[in-house]
Amino acid sequence: MSENEQREMLVALGKSLFDRGYSVGTAGNISVRLEDGFLMTPTNSSLGRLKADRISKLDRNWQHISGDKPTKEVFLHRAVLEARPQEGAVVHLHSTYATALSCLARSDEGQAAMPALTPYFIMRVGRALPVVPYFRPGDPAMEESIRGAAKEHRALLLANHGPVIASATLESAVNAAEELEESAKLALLLKNLPVNELSEHDITDLLDTFG
Repeated sequence: MSENEQREMLVALGKSLFDRGYSVGTAGNISVRLEDGFLMTPTNSSLGRLKADRISKLDRNWQHISGDKPTKEVFLHRAVLEARPQEGAVVHLHSTYATALSCLARSDEGQAAMPALTPYFIMRVGRALPVVPYFRPGDPAMEESIRGAAKEHRALLLANHGPVIASATLESAVNAAEELEESAKLALLLKNLPVNELSEHDITDLLDTFG
């Protein structure tokens, strides 16, 4: 897919996410890996009102080279895409249910944010959803914590902030972000109720079958 096609897809999918309430105002940001660098949504931009020719472009060293100034969370995308060179896009949202999960207290810092409830969560999001400790939005100190989590997981939650998810393409990253939000909604609806979690055998079977 050409750079121009990636730009147009970013605009279309950003608007789709915005129109359905997955982001509000100027919350959230998206990046796409190119052969010669990266595309990224501009700072203080609404995902519902992006312009293809104003999307930020960064070179392979993450230096801004054209378009509007990129999101202040460049480091977030850098951490994930460098930790996961197999992935081609990152979506960071403030979607309601996933963000609600990120705000819940946890007894164990290493505790996963939610149980494995559906096969589609495993197939599109992954085995587990770690929570990165709270940092002020835009704080570069967050980068190493994100990088560490991203080495083992394609999706994570930023505590009291929201979800981050990577995938091979922009379209699959958006699909995974939507699946994560619906999975978070299920987890909150079922909180404190007995649930039938997928077994380790179920999870391994799904990963072996679908990758």
